[in-house]
Amino acid sequence: MMRRDAMLFLALGVFLLAIAVWQQIPTTLFMLVTASAYALIALGLNVQWGYAGLFNFGVMGFLMVGGVAVTFVSYPINEAFWASDGPFMLFKALLAAIFGGVLVYLATNSQRFGIKGKLRTFLIVVSWATAYIVYRSQIDPAARLIEDEAGFIGGLGLPVVLGWLFGGVLAGAIAYIVGRICLGLRTDYLAIATIGISEIIRALVKNMDWFTRGTLTVSPLPWPTPSPADIVASGLEDATMSTVLARVGFLSLTVLMIAVIFYFLQKAYEGPWGRMMRAIRDNNVSATAIGKNVTKRELEVFILGSILMGIGGAILASFSQILDPSGYQPINHTFIVWVMIIVGGAGNNYGALFGGVFIYIVWTVSEPASVLLFGYISDFSEGAGIGAIPNIESRALQMRVFVLGLVITFALRYFPQGVIPERIRTDK
Repeated sequence: MMRRDAMLFLALGVFLLAIAVWQQIPTTLFMLVTASAYALIALGLNVQWGYAGLFNFGVMGFLMVGGVAVTFVSYPINEAFWASDGPFMLFKALLAAIFGGVLVYLATNSQRFGIKGKLRTFLIVVSWATAYIVYRSQIDPAARLIEDEAGFIGGLGLPVVLGWLFGGVLAGAIAYIVGRICLGLRTDYLAIATIGISEIIRALVKNMDWFTRGTLTVSPLPWPTPSPADIVASGLEDATMSTVLARVGFLSLTVLMIAVIFYFLQKAYEGPWGRMMRAIRDNNVSATAIGKNVTKRELEVFILGSILMGIGGAILASFSQILDPSGYQPINHTFIVWVMIIVGGAGNNYGALFGGVFIYIVWTVSEPASVLLFGYISDFSEGAGIGAIPNIESRALQMRVFVLGLVITFALRYFPQGVIPERIRTDK
């Protein structure tokens, strides 16, 4: 089996070399950096689904959280914001949010003070309404002032890698809140809940102009390694070579981070924790019967997977150098990640890596390949008097979904557990 896995990765390497010859090295490096970020995201989903059977269909939301986090941490400081009354007004909004949170917490736990039944329900409703009104009374004027005087708050100007880590921490914090509410639901209900939460996050990010500039976008985001412009400024006049060197540096840092994360994930999967998670996944009733806290363990794995998704989303935003809330779409940032796991193999970290790189490369090259194919067919049909194919570019863009559908169909037919399925080692 290990030989078969090695052959698959070798074939993937040959495939990438062929693409490099066809699409040139700068384009191939661009695809590799993006594919590595998606591979990290696929590892996060594999932790949730492959390890614990948690159906998270809100991947896009955690990617957006990572993108917002790295923008806030690494984007240069906006002097206009700090020179205005915006910081003080945001501080008051923060105090209002804390007050509302405490109020809701006290109302939710009012049974400890002997308040039960309908009175407790009434207090919870009133506390939520009060918290909302108090918070909006502070955040709305702050948002208007910031947008009018500074545009948006800007960033902190800190190192990009800190932004990646903060993206993971923030995604993990949101996953904790989501998990406390949603874990314990049946698989299909959990999927619906995570879809809704993802859309809520997208709506917030798109409409918080004072924080993310909304549809106006934030750019250019800095790189953690020298960018092509930095290399050109250092004296290298060859634009192509500067692009190659910059992308190699970014790819090296990303691969190093993935290698460290992969090592610890593999150790955890092969150890007692991994065996416990597989037992919970396969039969949570039996795991509960032997004393395992199933909900707590599922919350752990949900947070861990979301942290990896947040880091991956931060990497994607940094590499593209733009935070564009309108650019996040479920098919590009949720569906395709699930395809990576299905084709690669759920429960196997090697399968998640393979699926992440392979599926993204197929998704990307299917468009230029379709343009090339449609061009030949159009020339032939026009020469035969049938007529040329209209709108080749738009038709080729739509072919990405068709090609991905073919890959899924082939994988499910011949590799129902993925091309690198889960393999559990048993001691004899």
